[in-house]
Amino acid sequence: MITSLLLAVPLSAALVSGLMSRSRQYVIEYVAITAAFLQLALGLILTWDVLKEGTVRASIFFETDALGAFIVLFTTIVGLATAMHSIGHLREEMRKGDVGFSRIRQYFVLAHLFFFAMLVAAMTASPLIMWVAIEATTLATACLITFYNKPSALEAGWKHLMVNSVGLLLGFLGTLLFLNAAASAGANEAFLSWSALQNMASTLDPLLVKIAFIFVLVGFGTKVGFVPMHTWLPDAHSKAPVPISSLLSGVLLNVALIAILRFKSVTDSVVDQSFTSHLLIGFGILSLVLASLMILGQKNYKRMLAYSSIENMGIMALGFGIGGVAVSVALLHMLYHSLLKATLFLSAGNFFLKYGSTKIAAVRGALNTLPVSSVVFLGALLAVAGVPISGIFFTKLSILTAGIQDYPYIVILALAALAIVFAGFIRHAGHMLFGSTPQNIPKGEANSRTLVSLAFLATLFIIFSVWIPESLETLIMQAAAIIQ
Repeated sequence: MITSLLLAVPLSAALVSGLMSRSRQYVIEYVAITAAFLQLALGLILTWDVLKEGTVRASIFFETDALGAFIVLFTTIVGLATAMHSIGHLREEMRKGDVGFSRIRQYFVLAHLFFFAMLVAAMTASPLIMWVAIEATTLATACLITFYNKPSALEAGWKHLMVNSVGLLLGFLGTLLFLNAAASAGANEAFLSWSALQNMASTLDPLLVKIAFIFVLVGFGTKVGFVPMHTWLPDAHSKAPVPISSLLSGVLLNVALIAILRFKSVTDSVVDQSFTSHLLIGFGILSLVLASLMILGQKNYKRMLAYSSIENMGIMALGFGIGGVAVSVALLHMLYHSLLKATLFLSAGNFFLKYGSTKIAAVRGALNTLPVSSVVFLGALLAVAGVPISGIFFTKLSILTAGIQDYPYIVILALAALAIVFAGFIRHAGHMLFGSTPQNIPKGEANSRTLVSLAFLATLFIIFSVWIPESLETLIMQAAAIIQ
């Protein structure tokens, strides 16, 4: 029942929003906020049911375990923040004449469908349906990336569509190879679920499973943004509307990574765990190192945040590859990153509304011009860089500590990359936040409605950094057990 309601909310919201006329724009906004609150409430209820029952089975197609509930939890949290922010952000852009009503209506319809696809991917019992859902996010976000209808946005949208479609085709081939291995081993189910695939893992052909996992890792890794399949990500995240950028970095990349981890769990039951571990560690350190170098020389603050997402995906890949206690820590890092990256993109959106540019050189004296957004941006930037006391500091430290014995050179290289990231952040933040404000830029927040979302996400991150509720800790441990 809860699963059906959770899926019905974004679909209904998309339908209602699509039917509204220009005079009913306020209805579209109310629907967006109401749907976001309902999704979060239903997501919390679903998570509670999973904690009590272990797995919530809604039908043959949908079965939510602890890993799926964990995805739903941070998806609906970030979803509420982006819904609140979208209203203020788009009102300001409409006031400036940058967008019209039809674009705003299109935005909310596609955003609701985007949420629907991500929720399906999180709660489905089927590897095939998960692939379909993740591919559906590609179609929805391609239209959202081209929202401003500028040549650079159209180029980014097409690049996103083409690169991800090719990548996900490889992921689809890997998925079919897993299912073919199950069929060859005697599977006679008309609908093969994750649990059924896991249960018969010991009978699968090891060579075929290895080949299948490589296709899955490269295919879904394109969506995650692993280097060298990352080329679409900086362009797409920098050209999309700010609330959508926060969802792309804070939620969608994690959903694609979870798909890889589900296949990893099956593969580890067939072949030695070192096979998947070495692949994840390889992609992880490569992504971390390249992202750190790109951040240091970056000239666009939204692209800087996009490369930061690649860096953090690399950290998570290292954690999942190292294994053991690092797996649960990597999941906690995933939650922290979702909250922080959404906060960073939304606060960066306030810079864009005020300065009208995403170039670092165009933003000066922001601390004086936008005091609230600037303080939140600086705090979140330092936190995501891993300064002491923040939750991400402890997750990064724990992941690298777990790997120091078996992978000392990888850990040293990761530490050097993280130092470069920190230096890049300090350099760019100093240029943006300090100095004299351009005379044509008025002081004050562009839209006070956009501050509520920042306060919501920043407060949650601070709370979870100093205190993790017992129920959340249990959920993370149960989710980690599924992966290992």
